[in-house]
Amino acid sequence: MAALVALLLMMRERWKSARISHQLQVVSSEKRALERGDALTGLLNRKGLDMALDVMASAGPHGVVVVLLDHYRRLRQAFGQEFSDFVIKLAAQRLGSCLPPGATAAHLEGGEFALAIPGGKSDLLEVAELAFQQLALPVQSAKGQLILAASMGVATAGLPEDRGRLIEFASLAAERAGTGLNGEGKICVYDPAFAEEARAQAFFLNDLREAIENKQLRLLFQPKVDAQSLQITAAEALLRWQHPVRGNVAPGVFVPMAEAAGLMGVLGRWVIEESCRVAANWRAMGLRMRVAVNISALQMQEEDLVDHIAQCLGRYGLQPNRFTCEITESVAMQHTATATATFERMRSLGLHVSIDDFGTGYSSLAALRRLPASELKVDRAFIADLEHSEDARSIAASIVSLGKALNLKVVAEGVETQGQCELLMMMGCDELQGFLFSKPISADEMTGMIKGTSQDDGPESLPFSESLFMNTTLSNL
Repeated sequence: MAALVALLLMMRERWKSARISHQLQVVSSEKRALERGDALTGLLNRKGLDMALDVMASAGPHGVVVVLLDHYRRLRQAFGQEFSDFVIKLAAQRLGSCLPPGATAAHLEGGEFALAIPGGKSDLLEVAELAFQQLALPVQSAKGQLILAASMGVATAGLPEDRGRLIEFASLAAERAGTGLNGEGKICVYDPAFAEEARAQAFFLNDLREAIENKQLRLLFQPKVDAQSLQITAAEALLRWQHPVRGNVAPGVFVPMAEAAGLMGVLGRWVIEESCRVAANWRAMGLRMRVAVNISALQMQEEDLVDHIAQCLGRYGLQPNRFTCEITESVAMQHTATATATFERMRSLGLHVSIDDFGTGYSSLAALRRLPASELKVDRAFIADLEHSEDARSIAASIVSLGKALNLKVVAEGVETQGQCELLMMMGCDELQGFLFSKPISADEMTGMIKGTSQDDGPESLPFSESLFMNTTLSNL
Protein backbone atom coordinates (compact mmCIF):
# COMPACT_ATOMS: atom_id res chain seq x y z
CA MET A 1 0.00 0.00 0.00
CA ALA A 2 2.82 2.40 0.91
CA ALA A 3 4.54 1.63 -2.38
CA LEU A 4 1.33 2.46 -4.31
CA VAL A 5 0.97 5.79 -2.53
CA ALA A 6 4.62 6.62 -3.27
CA LEU A 7 4.07 5.75 -6.97
CA LEU A 8 0.98 7.94 -7.16
CA LEU A 9 2.80 10.84 -5.52
CA MET A 10 5.71 10.47 -7.95
CA MET A 11 3.33 10.39 -10.94
CA ARG A 12 1.55 13.51 -9.67
CA GLU A 13 4.84 15.38 -9.35
CA ARG A 14 5.84 14.33 -12.87
CA TRP A 15 2.46 15.45 -14.20
CA LYS A 16 2.80 18.77 -12.42
CA SER A 17 6.34 19.15 -13.79
CA ALA A 18 5.16 18.32 -17.33
CA ARG A 19 2.26 20.78 -17.04
CA ILE A 20 4.57 23.53 -15.82
CA SER A 21 7.03 22.74 -18.61
CA HIS A 22 4.22 22.94 -21.19
CA GLN A 23 2.99 26.25 -19.77
CA LEU A 24 6.52 27.62 -19.89
CA GLN A 25 6.81 26.54 -23.52
CA VAL A 26 3.50 28.26 -24.35
CA VAL A 27 4.57 31.44 -22.56
CA SER A 28 7.95 31.34 -24.29
CA SER A 29 6.29 30.81 -27.67
CA GLU A 30 3.88 33.68 -27.06
CA LYS A 31 6.74 35.89 -25.93
CA ARG A 32 8.68 35.12 -29.10
CA ALA A 33 5.59 35.87 -31.17
CA LEU A 34 5.12 39.18 -29.37
CA GLU A 35 8.77 40.04 -29.91
CA ARG A 36 8.37 39.40 -33.63
CA GLY A 37 4.95 41.05 -34.05
CA ASP A 38 3.42 44.52 -34.04
CA ALA A 39 0.58 44.85 -31.54
CA LEU A 40 -1.24 47.64 -33.40
CA THR A 41 -1.45 46.06 -36.86
CA GLY A 42 -0.86 42.35 -36.33
CA LEU A 43 1.97 42.51 -38.87
CA LEU A 44 5.57 41.63 -38.18
CA ASN A 45 7.84 44.15 -36.47
CA ARG A 46 11.46 44.84 -37.48
CA LYS A 47 12.79 41.78 -35.65
CA GLY A 48 10.18 39.53 -37.25
CA LEU A 49 10.94 41.00 -40.68
CA ASP A 50 14.66 40.28 -40.25
CA MET A 51 13.84 36.66 -39.44
CA ALA A 52 11.54 36.38 -42.48
CA LEU A 53 14.28 37.78 -44.73
CA ASP A 54 16.73 35.22 -43.34
CA VAL A 55 14.34 32.47 -44.44
CA MET A 56 13.83 34.05 -47.88
CA ALA A 57 17.59 34.43 -48.38
CA SER A 58 17.97 30.65 -48.27
CA ALA A 59 15.14 30.10 -50.75
CA GLY A 60 16.17 32.27 -53.70
CA PRO A 61 15.87 35.81 -55.13
CA HIS A 62 13.96 38.27 -52.95
CA GLY A 63 13.75 41.91 -52.01
CA VAL A 64 12.08 44.59 -49.89
CA VAL A 65 9.59 47.36 -50.62
CA VAL A 66 9.56 50.11 -47.99
CA VAL A 67 6.37 52.18 -47.84
CA LEU A 68 6.42 55.66 -46.27
CA LEU A 69 3.00 57.24 -45.71
CA ASP A 70 3.25 60.86 -46.86
CA HIS A 71 2.74 63.54 -44.18
CA TYR A 72 1.93 60.96 -41.50
CA ARG A 73 3.55 63.01 -38.75
CA ARG A 74 1.55 66.08 -39.73
CA LEU A 75 -1.64 64.02 -39.81
CA ARG A 76 -0.96 62.71 -36.30
CA GLN A 77 -0.32 66.24 -35.03
CA ALA A 78 -3.49 67.51 -36.65
CA PHE A 79 -5.95 64.76 -35.66
CA GLY A 80 -4.41 62.93 -32.71
CA GLN A 81 -3.23 59.43 -31.86
CA GLU A 82 -6.57 57.63 -32.19
CA PHE A 83 -7.08 58.75 -35.77
CA SER A 84 -3.46 58.10 -36.72
CA ASP A 85 -3.81 54.55 -35.33
CA PHE A 86 -6.87 54.11 -37.55
CA VAL A 87 -4.79 55.20 -40.56
CA ILE A 88 -1.99 52.76 -39.70
CA LYS A 89 -4.43 49.86 -39.33
CA LEU A 90 -6.11 50.75 -42.63
CA ALA A 91 -2.75 50.93 -44.41
CA ALA A 92 -1.74 47.58 -42.92
CA GLN A 93 -4.91 45.92 -44.20
CA ARG A 94 -4.48 47.32 -47.70
CA LEU A 95 -0.81 46.42 -47.91
CA GLY A 96 -1.56 42.91 -46.68
CA SER A 97 -4.09 42.45 -49.47
CA CYS A 98 -1.36 43.08 -52.07
CA LEU A 99 1.02 40.34 -50.96
CA PRO A 100 1.75 37.42 -53.32
CA PRO A 101 2.31 33.86 -51.95
CA GLY A 102 5.39 33.65 -49.76
CA ALA A 103 5.54 37.40 -49.07
CA THR A 104 5.04 39.09 -45.72
CA ALA A 105 4.51 42.61 -44.37
CA ALA A 106 5.86 44.49 -41.36
CA HIS A 107 5.06 47.72 -39.56
CA LEU A 108 8.40 49.30 -38.71
CA GLU A 109 7.41 52.54 -36.95
CA GLY A 110 5.08 55.49 -37.39
CA GLY A 111 3.99 55.65 -41.01
CA GLU A 112 6.70 53.25 -42.24
CA PHE A 113 5.99 49.72 -43.51
CA ALA A 114 8.08 47.10 -45.28
CA LEU A 115 7.10 44.24 -47.58
CA ALA A 116 9.44 41.22 -47.92
CA ILE A 117 8.78 39.66 -51.32
CA PRO A 118 10.27 36.60 -53.07
CA GLY A 119 11.32 37.21 -56.67
CA GLY A 120 13.26 39.71 -58.76
CA LYS A 121 12.95 43.45 -59.39
CA SER A 122 9.96 43.14 -61.72
CA ASP A 123 8.06 41.13 -59.09
CA LEU A 124 8.77 43.78 -56.44
CA LEU A 125 7.76 46.63 -58.74
CA GLU A 126 4.50 44.86 -59.56
CA VAL A 127 3.65 44.57 -55.85
CA ALA A 128 4.70 48.20 -55.24
CA GLU A 129 2.42 49.46 -58.03
CA LEU A 130 -0.51 47.44 -56.67
CA ALA A 131 0.16 48.70 -53.12
CA PHE A 132 0.30 52.28 -54.37
CA GLN A 133 -3.08 51.88 -56.07
CA GLN A 134 -4.67 50.17 -53.06
CA LEU A 135 -3.51 52.85 -50.63
CA ALA A 136 -4.87 55.58 -52.90
CA LEU A 137 -8.43 54.21 -52.81
CA PRO A 138 -10.64 56.72 -50.94
CA VAL A 139 -12.17 55.73 -47.61
CA GLN A 140 -14.79 57.45 -45.53
CA SER A 141 -13.89 58.14 -41.92
CA ALA A 142 -15.20 60.23 -39.06
CA LYS A 143 -12.76 62.96 -40.21
CA GLY A 144 -14.10 62.90 -43.77
CA GLN A 145 -12.86 61.23 -46.94
CA LEU A 146 -9.30 59.97 -46.64
CA ILE A 147 -6.80 59.18 -49.38
CA LEU A 148 -3.48 57.65 -48.35
CA ALA A 149 -0.52 58.76 -50.44
CA ALA A 150 2.83 57.03 -50.06
CA SER A 151 6.42 57.04 -51.26
CA MET A 152 7.95 53.63 -51.97
CA GLY A 153 11.47 52.31 -52.27
CA VAL A 154 12.46 48.99 -53.85
CA ALA A 155 15.67 47.07 -53.12
CA THR A 156 16.58 43.58 -54.33
CA ALA A 157 19.12 41.24 -52.74
CA GLY A 158 22.34 41.23 -54.71
CA LEU A 159 25.74 40.78 -53.13
CA PRO A 160 25.96 38.63 -49.97
CA GLU A 161 26.99 41.66 -47.93
CA ASP A 162 23.74 43.41 -48.94
CA ARG A 163 21.67 40.82 -47.06
CA GLY A 164 21.55 42.71 -43.78
CA ARG A 165 21.01 46.11 -45.40
CA LEU A 166 18.05 45.50 -47.69
CA ILE A 167 15.64 47.44 -45.48
CA GLU A 168 18.10 50.31 -45.22
CA PHE A 169 18.56 50.41 -49.00
CA ALA A 170 14.80 50.35 -49.64
CA SER A 171 14.32 53.13 -47.07
CA LEU A 172 16.87 55.30 -48.86
CA ALA A 173 15.01 54.76 -52.13
CA ALA A 174 11.65 55.56 -50.49
CA GLU A 175 13.01 58.80 -49.06
CA ARG A 176 14.31 59.73 -52.49
CA ALA A 177 10.89 58.99 -53.99
CA GLY A 178 9.36 61.31 -51.39
CA THR A 179 11.62 64.19 -52.42
CA GLY A 180 10.69 63.85 -56.08
CA LEU A 181 14.35 63.51 -57.10
CA ASN A 182 13.54 60.43 -59.16
CA GLY A 183 11.06 62.30 -61.38
CA GLU A 184 7.29 62.28 -61.18
CA GLY A 185 6.96 58.72 -59.88
CA LYS A 186 6.45 57.84 -56.24
CA ILE A 187 8.25 54.49 -56.56
CA CYS A 188 12.03 54.49 -56.66
CA VAL A 189 14.45 51.57 -57.15
CA TYR A 190 17.58 51.66 -55.01
CA ASP A 191 20.85 52.66 -56.65
CA PRO A 192 24.23 52.25 -54.87
CA ALA A 193 24.85 55.95 -55.48
CA PHE A 194 22.09 56.70 -52.94
CA ALA A 195 24.26 55.32 -50.12
CA GLU A 196 27.16 57.57 -51.15
CA GLU A 197 24.80 60.54 -51.20
CA ALA A 198 23.52 59.58 -47.77
CA ARG A 199 27.07 59.50 -46.41
CA ALA A 200 27.77 62.91 -47.91
CA GLN A 201 24.55 64.22 -46.36
CA ALA A 202 25.61 62.83 -42.98
CA PHE A 203 28.91 64.74 -43.14
CA PHE A 204 27.06 67.84 -44.36
CA LEU A 205 24.62 67.57 -41.45
CA ASN A 206 27.55 67.31 -39.04
CA ASP A 207 28.96 70.52 -40.55
CA LEU A 208 25.60 72.20 -40.01
CA ARG A 209 25.51 71.12 -36.36
CA GLU A 210 28.98 72.58 -35.85
CA ALA A 211 27.99 75.79 -37.65
CA ILE A 212 25.00 76.22 -35.36
CA GLU A 213 26.97 75.41 -32.21
CA ASN A 214 29.84 77.72 -33.18
CA LYS A 215 27.52 80.49 -34.41
CA GLN A 216 28.94 80.40 -37.93
CA LEU A 217 25.60 81.22 -39.56
CA ARG A 218 24.66 84.84 -40.13
CA LEU A 219 21.72 87.05 -40.87
CA LEU A 220 21.38 89.29 -43.88
CA PHE A 221 18.64 91.89 -44.18
CA GLN A 222 16.57 92.96 -47.18
CA PRO A 223 14.78 96.31 -46.90
CA LYS A 224 11.07 96.85 -47.41
CA VAL A 225 10.17 100.25 -48.85
CA ASP A 226 7.00 102.29 -48.75
CA ALA A 227 5.34 101.94 -52.17
CA GLN A 228 4.55 105.64 -52.49
CA SER A 229 7.60 107.39 -51.04
CA LEU A 230 10.10 104.54 -51.72
CA GLN A 231 11.54 105.13 -48.25
CA ILE A 232 12.77 102.21 -46.15
CA THR A 233 10.36 101.25 -43.38
CA ALA A 234 11.34 97.69 -42.46
CA ALA A 235 13.76 94.84 -43.10
CA GLU A 236 13.38 91.07 -43.42
CA ALA A 237 16.01 88.92 -41.70
CA LEU A 238 17.29 86.15 -43.97
CA LEU A 239 19.43 83.26 -42.73
CA ARG A 240 22.66 82.46 -44.60
CA TRP A 241 25.43 79.88 -44.27
CA GLN A 242 28.90 80.34 -45.72
CA HIS A 243 30.34 76.81 -45.72
CA PRO A 244 34.16 76.70 -45.56
CA VAL A 245 34.32 74.26 -48.50
CA ARG A 246 30.97 74.43 -50.30
CA GLY A 247 30.77 78.21 -50.16
CA ASN A 248 27.37 79.88 -49.87
CA VAL A 249 24.73 77.23 -49.07
CA ALA A 250 21.19 78.25 -49.99
CA PRO A 251 18.56 78.20 -47.19
CA GLY A 252 16.45 75.94 -49.37
CA VAL A 253 19.18 73.31 -48.93
CA PHE A 254 20.13 73.53 -45.26
CA VAL A 255 16.84 74.63 -43.65
CA PRO A 256 14.94 71.44 -44.65
CA MET A 257 17.97 69.47 -43.42
CA ALA A 258 17.81 71.29 -40.08
CA GLU A 259 14.09 70.59 -39.82
CA ALA A 260 14.54 66.87 -40.56
CA ALA A 261 17.37 66.60 -38.01
CA GLY A 262 15.45 68.37 -35.25
CA LEU A 263 17.76 71.40 -35.34
CA MET A 264 15.15 73.95 -36.40
CA GLY A 265 14.21 74.76 -32.82
CA VAL A 266 17.63 75.98 -31.76
CA LEU A 267 18.25 77.57 -35.17
CA GLY A 268 14.93 79.42 -35.13
CA ARG A 269 15.56 80.68 -31.61
CA TRP A 270 18.94 82.05 -32.64
CA VAL A 271 17.38 83.90 -35.60
CA ILE A 272 14.80 85.52 -33.31
CA GLU A 273 17.46 86.48 -30.73
CA GLU A 274 19.86 87.89 -33.32
CA SER A 275 17.10 89.82 -35.11
CA CYS A 276 16.12 91.46 -31.83
CA ARG A 277 19.73 92.33 -31.07
CA VAL A 278 20.19 93.98 -34.48
CA ALA A 279 16.87 95.82 -34.16
CA ALA A 280 17.97 97.15 -30.75
CA ASN A 281 21.25 98.39 -32.24
CA TRP A 282 19.36 100.17 -35.01
CA ARG A 283 16.97 101.70 -32.53
CA ALA A 284 19.92 103.06 -30.52
CA MET A 285 21.00 104.85 -33.73
CA GLY A 286 17.52 106.32 -34.13
CA LEU A 287 16.42 103.81 -36.77
CA ARG A 288 13.15 102.47 -35.37
CA MET A 289 12.79 99.84 -38.07
CA ARG A 290 10.36 96.94 -37.98
CA VAL A 291 12.27 93.66 -38.36
CA ALA A 292 10.67 90.54 -39.85
CA VAL A 293 11.64 86.89 -39.32
CA ASN A 294 10.31 83.79 -41.05
CA ILE A 295 8.53 81.30 -38.78
CA SER A 296 8.54 77.70 -39.99
CA ALA A 297 5.80 75.08 -39.67
CA LEU A 298 7.80 73.27 -36.98
CA GLN A 299 8.24 76.47 -34.99
CA MET A 300 4.48 77.03 -35.07
CA GLN A 301 4.13 73.69 -33.28
CA GLU A 302 6.39 74.81 -30.42
CA GLU A 303 4.27 75.65 -27.39
CA ASP A 304 6.84 78.13 -26.05
CA LEU A 305 7.58 79.98 -29.34
CA VAL A 306 5.73 83.16 -28.38
CA ASP A 307 7.17 83.05 -24.85
CA HIS A 308 10.67 83.01 -26.38
CA ILE A 309 9.84 85.95 -28.66
CA ALA A 310 8.44 87.89 -25.69
CA GLN A 311 11.59 87.21 -23.66
CA CYS A 312 13.83 88.43 -26.49
CA LEU A 313 11.75 91.55 -27.02
CA GLY A 314 11.87 92.31 -23.32
CA ARG A 315 15.60 91.69 -23.11
CA TYR A 316 16.29 94.22 -25.87
CA GLY A 317 13.52 96.67 -24.98
CA LEU A 318 11.53 96.27 -28.20
CA GLN A 319 7.81 96.65 -28.79
CA PRO A 320 5.91 93.58 -30.07
CA ASN A 321 4.19 95.54 -32.83
CA ARG A 322 7.59 96.37 -34.32
CA PHE A 323 8.48 92.66 -34.67
CA THR A 324 7.01 90.84 -37.67
CA CYS A 325 6.45 87.08 -37.79
CA GLU A 326 6.23 86.01 -41.46
CA ILE A 327 4.27 82.76 -41.77
CA THR A 328 3.61 81.15 -45.14
CA GLU A 329 0.01 80.85 -46.26
CA SER A 330 0.19 77.03 -46.30
CA VAL A 331 1.43 76.96 -42.68
CA ALA A 332 -1.13 79.56 -41.58
CA MET A 333 -3.93 77.35 -42.90
CA GLN A 334 -2.86 74.31 -40.87
CA HIS A 335 -5.48 74.39 -38.15
CA THR A 336 -3.71 72.18 -35.63
CA ALA A 337 -4.44 72.78 -31.97
CA THR A 338 -0.89 73.93 -31.25
CA ALA A 339 -0.69 76.27 -34.26
CA THR A 340 -4.06 77.81 -33.39
CA ALA A 341 -2.90 78.36 -29.81
CA THR A 342 0.33 79.93 -31.13
CA PHE A 343 -1.66 82.38 -33.24
CA GLU A 344 -3.75 83.32 -30.22
CA ARG A 345 -0.62 83.98 -28.17
CA MET A 346 0.73 86.14 -31.00
CA ARG A 347 -2.52 88.09 -30.94
CA SER A 348 -2.35 88.53 -27.17
CA LEU A 349 1.27 89.70 -27.26
CA GLY A 350 0.53 92.18 -30.06
CA LEU A 351 3.03 90.86 -32.60
CA HIS A 352 2.87 92.06 -36.21
CA VAL A 353 1.91 88.93 -38.22
CA SER A 354 2.41 88.67 -41.99
CA ILE A 355 0.98 85.93 -44.24
CA ASP A 356 3.87 85.14 -46.61
CA ASP A 357 3.74 83.65 -50.15
CA PHE A 358 0.09 84.64 -50.35
CA GLY A 359 -1.76 83.33 -53.40
CA THR A 360 -0.05 79.93 -53.49
CA GLY A 361 -2.29 78.24 -50.91
CA TYR A 362 -5.99 77.80 -50.33
CA SER A 363 -6.96 80.48 -47.84
CA SER A 364 -10.59 81.25 -47.22
CA LEU A 365 -11.86 84.69 -46.30
CA ALA A 366 -13.24 83.29 -43.06
CA ALA A 367 -9.86 81.83 -42.12
CA LEU A 368 -8.03 85.05 -42.96
CA ARG A 369 -10.41 87.07 -40.81
CA ARG A 370 -9.76 84.77 -37.85
CA LEU A 371 -5.97 85.04 -38.06
CA PRO A 372 -4.21 87.83 -36.13
CA ALA A 373 -2.57 89.00 -39.36
CA SER A 374 -1.76 92.61 -40.18
CA GLU A 375 -0.14 92.01 -43.53
CA LEU A 376 -0.26 89.95 -46.74
CA LYS A 377 2.82 89.35 -48.89
CA VAL A 378 2.07 88.71 -52.56
CA ASP A 379 4.11 85.73 -53.72
CA ARG A 380 6.99 86.55 -56.06
CA ALA A 381 5.63 84.15 -58.67
CA PHE A 382 2.88 86.67 -59.51
CA ILE A 383 5.27 89.64 -59.47
CA ALA A 384 7.71 88.10 -61.98
CA ASP A 385 5.14 88.13 -64.81
CA LEU A 386 3.40 91.42 -64.04
CA GLU A 387 4.72 93.24 -67.11
CA HIS A 388 3.94 90.39 -69.51
CA SER A 389 0.85 88.61 -68.20
CA GLU A 390 -2.65 89.96 -67.82
CA ASP A 391 -3.47 87.02 -65.57
CA ALA A 392 -0.59 87.89 -63.24
CA ARG A 393 -1.74 91.52 -63.09
CA SER A 394 -5.33 90.46 -62.36
CA ILE A 395 -4.24 88.11 -59.57
CA ALA A 396 -1.94 90.70 -58.00
CA ALA A 397 -4.62 93.39 -58.18
CA SER A 398 -7.15 90.99 -56.64
CA ILE A 399 -4.83 90.21 -53.74
CA VAL A 400 -4.24 93.91 -53.12
CA SER A 401 -8.01 94.54 -53.16
CA LEU A 402 -8.58 91.59 -50.82
CA GLY A 403 -5.98 92.91 -48.42
CA LYS A 404 -7.57 96.35 -48.41
CA ALA A 405 -11.02 94.86 -47.82
CA LEU A 406 -9.65 93.01 -44.79
CA ASN A 407 -7.80 96.11 -43.58
CA LEU A 408 -4.44 94.43 -44.10
CA LYS A 409 -1.21 95.96 -45.35
CA VAL A 410 -0.11 94.42 -48.67
CA VAL A 411 3.57 93.82 -49.43
CA ALA A 412 4.94 92.64 -52.78
CA GLU A 413 8.18 90.65 -52.71
CA GLY A 414 10.50 89.86 -55.61
CA VAL A 415 10.25 93.32 -57.22
CA GLU A 416 13.11 93.51 -59.71
CA THR A 417 12.15 96.02 -62.40
CA GLN A 418 10.92 99.59 -62.53
CA GLY A 419 7.91 98.43 -64.54
CA GLN A 420 6.86 96.01 -61.80
CA CYS A 421 7.31 98.77 -59.24
CA GLU A 422 5.10 101.22 -61.14
CA LEU A 423 2.33 98.66 -61.68
CA LEU A 424 2.28 97.73 -57.99
CA MET A 425 2.21 101.38 -56.98
CA MET A 426 -0.83 101.92 -59.23
CA MET A 427 -2.55 98.89 -57.70
CA GLY A 428 -2.25 100.45 -54.27
CA CYS A 429 0.36 98.09 -52.81
CA ASP A 430 1.66 99.37 -49.45
CA GLU A 431 5.25 98.11 -49.40
CA LEU A 432 7.72 96.68 -51.90
CA GLN A 433 10.70 94.39 -51.47
CA GLY A 434 13.19 93.04 -53.98
CA PHE A 435 16.45 93.39 -55.88
CA LEU A 436 15.27 96.63 -57.49
CA PHE A 437 15.96 98.26 -54.13
CA SER A 438 18.57 96.01 -52.58
CA LYS A 439 19.80 92.46 -52.39
CA PRO A 440 20.04 90.97 -48.87
CA ILE A 441 22.92 92.73 -47.08
CA SER A 442 24.54 92.72 -43.66
CA ALA A 443 23.20 94.84 -40.80
CA ASP A 444 26.20 97.19 -41.11
CA GLU A 445 25.64 97.57 -44.86
CA MET A 446 21.98 98.33 -44.19
CA THR A 447 22.99 101.04 -41.73
CA GLY A 448 25.42 102.53 -44.24
CA MET A 449 22.81 102.45 -47.01
CA ILE A 450 20.26 104.26 -44.87
CA LYS A 451 22.71 106.87 -43.60
CA GLY A 452 24.34 107.36 -46.99
CA THR A 453 27.75 106.17 -45.84
CA SER A 454 28.03 103.04 -48.01
CA GLN A 455 31.41 102.21 -49.55
CA ASP A 456 31.90 102.46 -53.32
CA ASP A 457 31.25 98.74 -53.74
CA GLY A 458 28.33 98.73 -51.28
CA PRO A 459 24.60 99.13 -51.89
CA GLU A 460 23.20 102.41 -53.15
CA SER A 461 21.70 104.70 -50.56
CA LEU A 462 17.96 104.70 -49.98
CA PRO A 463 16.05 107.25 -47.90
CA PHE A 464 14.64 106.16 -44.58
CA SER A 465 11.10 107.09 -43.58
CA GLU A 466 11.28 110.27 -41.53
CA SER A 467 8.43 109.06 -39.35
CA LEU A 468 10.76 106.35 -38.11
CA PHE A 469 14.14 108.08 -38.45
CA MET A 470 14.13 110.02 -35.22
CA ASN A 471 15.79 109.99 -31.85
CA THR A 472 14.39 107.24 -29.69
CA THR A 473 12.74 108.44 -26.52
CA LEU A 474 10.66 106.76 -23.88
CA SER A 475 7.54 108.18 -25.49
CA ASN A 476 8.10 106.48 -28.86
CA LEU A 477 9.74 103.17 -27.93
